[in-house]
Amino acid sequence: MAKLNVKDLEGNDVDSIDVADEVFATEVKEHLLWEVVRWQRAKARAGTAATKERSDVHGTHAKMFKQKGTGRARHGSARVNVFRGGGVVHGPRPRSYEFGMNKKARAGALRSALSLRASEGNLTVIRDFQVAGGKTRNLVTALTKLDARKALLVDDAGNVSLGRSSCNLPTAQHLVPEGLNVYDILRFPKLLISEAALREVERRLLASAGAADTIQEGAA
Repeated sequence: MAKLNVKDLEGNDVDSIDVADEVFATEVKEHLLWEVVRWQRAKARAGTAATKERSDVHGTHAKMFKQKGTGRARHGSARVNVFRGGGVVHGPRPRSYEFGMNKKARAGALRSALSLRASEGNLTVIRDFQVAGGKTRNLVTALTKLDARKALLVDDAGNVSLGRSSCNLPTAQHLVPEGLNVYDILRFPKLLISEAALREVERRLLASAGAADTIQEGAA
C-alpha cells in the first residue's frame, strides 16, 4: 500500500498512514482528466447569452415605402438585420451546454487526479485542521509553513474555523469531502486534506472501483 505523511499546521511530520493504491497510486489517465474537466466547465456555463432576432425587435410592422417607383431596394420591414436597430441573424439564444458523463469515468478521473498529486508529493494529510480563532492570518501562517500558499483545503463542514479563515483568502479554497472534484484539484498546485476526509474519499472511491471491477469480471 502507498504511504502518505501526516503533518500538523506547523509543518512538522507527526505520522504516516497507509492508503489504498487503487485510489492514490493508480495510473494517471490524462485524457480522462481532460474529459471530466471539460464536463465540469460545461455544466458551470450559465448559457444565458441572448440577442434579439427580427421578431423580438420593437418597431412597426408597416412596409417602409412602396414597392416600386422609388429607385431603392425592396424592403418590407425596418426590423431586419441590415438596418441599425434591427434584429441579429443567428445570434446566441439561451441554452444548456451540459452533456452526460459516465459515473465510473468521473470516479476514475478523481482517482487519477489524487494519484497525480500524491506522486508529485503535493498531497499532504493534516492531523488537526482547526485554525486558531478562525483567523485568515493564522491560516496564511500555517500554509506558509506547509509550503502551500496556493492550496485546496479539504475537511468536513463541521470545521467552521477552516471555512471562516479561508473564505477571504484568494489563494485557497475550502471544500467538503463530498464536493472534492477533478477541476479544483488540478486548479490548485497543492492539496491539503484532513485524515478523516481522506478516509471518507478513499472509502467512496474504493466502492466505485470495486463496482467497476465486478462489472468487468462479469463481462469477461
